[in-house]
Amino acid sequence: MAEPNTAAPTSQEFEKVLVNSSTEVASFDTHDKTPLQKLQHFLHSSPAAVPLIVLVLSLIAFGAILGGKFFSAFTMTLILQQVAIVGIVGAAQTLVVLTAGIDLSVGAMMVLSSVIMGQFTFRYGLPPALSVLCGLGVGALCGFINGTLVARMKLPPFIVTLGMWQIVLASNFLYSANETIRAQDISANAPILQFFGQNFRIGNAVFTYGVVAMVLLVALLWYVLNRTAWGRYVYAVGDDPEAAKLAGVNVKGMLVTIYTLSGLICALAGWALIGRIGSVSPTAGQFANIESITAVVIGGISLFGGRGSILGMLFGALIVGVFSLGLRLMGTDPQWTYLLIGLLIIIAVAIDQWIRKVAA
Repeated sequence: MAEPNTAAPTSQEFEKVLVNSSTEVASFDTHDKTPLQKLQHFLHSSPAAVPLIVLVLSLIAFGAILGGKFFSAFTMTLILQQVAIVGIVGAAQTLVVLTAGIDLSVGAMMVLSSVIMGQFTFRYGLPPALSVLCGLGVGALCGFINGTLVARMKLPPFIVTLGMWQIVLASNFLYSANETIRAQDISANAPILQFFGQNFRIGNAVFTYGVVAMVLLVALLWYVLNRTAWGRYVYAVGDDPEAAKLAGVNVKGMLVTIYTLSGLICALAGWALIGRIGSVSPTAGQFANIESITAVVIGGISLFGGRGSILGMLFGALIVGVFSLGLRLMGTDPQWTYLLIGLLIIIAVAIDQWIRKVAA
């Protein structure tokens, strides 16, 4: 009686079986997918598609209602100027949300950084460039504290950043004594603080350096998140931190780095805020945290972490800008803007849940 062949398969045989199996599975999945399921999988793999579609439809709708003045170069660049601060803060929020966290202190860190830049220049007489570096350092320090508490002490991001928001906000008012540094004083003695508010023309379009900073920041972070190992680690930590840890990712170190970078970006937004409003005010940017979360959610970035595109955040910020300016030009009550944006937030979260449920 012949003995059964118990020899292990060769590597070529194993690869052949693996390829045949994957081919069969792939053909089976493709055959069984309905058009709706294909759409859901497409949206899952291209999270920026939904906000881009909404943005294009919004532009078409307001263009049809308002006519040529809405599509003028000046109007389009005005929208960019209005969303520049939100776009920069939204970039910071995006990094945190991709890790399944949330940062309620982004607006407070932004304002405190701007106050540090102004007060160090006019109260202590530091060179404006050095004051800017100090403001950037303060923003990074606040982010580092957030990241350390979340990563090392395992505290919930919502609670940590809620507490940091209150601490930074109070520190901001206590340190500045609620003093506003006037635009005239800044332009005369420290024009570098207003750098991002300076503008230049390309034809009829008027751009500010704040808009340029937002676009370059988003482009840089898009490249880092999609083309580098560090970016893949960000998504891995947000998708499944335990699996990422088993794969060799330093999850705690990544979280501290992400929150620190978020604080640094918020400080950059503080510098841009001075240029936007011309002055240093401790009461400016009070709703930046809510506006950044709005841009992130409407932009299709999942609050559960691990999925989304920073381009979607930019599209989300532009959607808010289009609705705000479009409704203002139509002469409607400003409350309609908040109502429609609120509906968009709920719809965006519902779509995210729908995509996650089917594509999982």
